Amino acid sequence: MPVPARVPVEYSEEVREALHEGRAVVALESNVITHGLPYPDNAATARKVEAAVRAGGAVPATVCVDGGAIRVGMTDADIERFASLPGIPKVSSRDLPVVLAGGGPGATTVASSVVAAELAGIRWFSSAGIGGVHRGAQETFDVSSDLIQFTRSRVAVVCAGAKMILDLGLTLEYLETHCVPVVAYRSDDFPAFYCRTSGHRAPHRIDDETRLARAVEAHRALGSPTSFLITTPVREEDAIDSAEVDAAIREAVAAAARDGVSGQGLTKYLMRAVDRATDGRSARANMAVLATCAETAGRLAAAHSALTSDGPAASGGTDR
Repeated sequence: MPVPARVPVEYSEEVREALHEGRAVVALESNVITHGLPYPDNAATARKVEAAVRAGGAVPATVCVDGGAIRVGMTDADIERFASLPGIPKVSSRDLPVVLAGGGPGATTVASSVVAAELAGIRWFSSAGIGGVHRGAQETFDVSSDLIQFTRSRVAVVCAGAKMILDLGLTLEYLETHCVPVVAYRSDDFPAFYCRTSGHRAPHRIDDETRLARAVEAHRALGSPTSFLITTPVREEDAIDSAEVDAAIREAVAAAARDGVSGQGLTKYLMRAVDRATDGRSARANMAVLATCAETAGRLAAAHSALTSDGPAASGGTDR
């Protein structure tokens, strides 16, 4: 019988050393570099997010695909190249095998970054906001692959909830149905990206970092194959009022229906509409959310590392 192929995983020297020494590491997506702000703001934002992870006490590991391998830990030169090179595709978990086989570069989303993190032996991942169940999903069946991947990858995910353009009630219902724990860190509510509340209470609240680390360990010990979702709200000074955002979204949804916008183009359409309605404040808040989540993830990962004292975690893979 032929031996199954192993997915090539290449670590940056810093990430490999950190994993070998049992230090805290937080995975980050690269999609924010290629499909976010224009150059050079995108590169600067990526560096700020990595700095926020370090400020929290962990090592950042921004993930991408390049040269037929999953790259775990982008160098400064990697970030600069991805930020300035046009046409790098967005790679979700379904796209990973095709892009790996093609050998070209690819920017990872939440779903594919979670896949990569688990393969690389990284227990923590941070993102500003996750995907969810879209409004009108009862008819369109439009559910983000992020949620599907959370049912399959054993990674602790730190985020500011999900974007207000989604049906957040159904998103929470989906997570409950698939037994994905949702814990609000130092907050009562499930946040909505750059809004501090979605109007929905979180299933659980934990304020203590060590207790949260114990919960993550208990989840793994119980044998669950799912992720462990931890939400943290944006700071009050960076937040946008949820009622203001919801009003803008309702208008944009009606406009999108008139313009025939649907499917993958709808999210960008709605986000741009919200940005216009808030005079650009939502774009600034977006950057603030990235940093807030990254620093919190760094702190929680460091607390988890102190609790578990993990030994060498990186097996296989090569240095760059």
